[in-house]
Amino acid sequence: MNERNVFEYALLRVVPRVERGECFNAGVLVYCRAHSFVAARTHLDESKLFALDPDADVPGVRAALRAVEGVCAGGEAAGQAAGDDAGRRFRWLIAPRSTVVQPGPVHTGLTADPAAETERLLQLLVR
Repeated sequence: MNERNVFEYALLRVVPRVERGECFNAGVLVYCRAHSFVAARTHLDESKLFALDPDADVPGVRAALRAVEGVCAGGEAAGQAAGDDAGRRFRWLIAPRSTVVQPGPVHTGLTADPAAETERLLQLLVR
């Protein structure tokens, strides 16, 4: 039997017009300390984006979502966070910010496979 470990996750929300506070889920960020695992999976629903802001900058939102995935991946794609461990990268990404892509609250769970959990949460909460 696979051992289940604690993991943490936060939804990535798109807030096209920060002053209005309207948002929708566009990704999930998952961290599992036991596996030194951090990953983000994203899916941008352009129809939801345009419903909240007909003048939305789609390439800009996509770039912001890719940047989160890059920080999780580490290496050159992580920029200044390249040398940080998975936990530090996760904590940096979940810090509140007033931008178009924002992290939601952190939740916890148990999993034997953090990568599969990331995909499951994307399907359940984003798509």
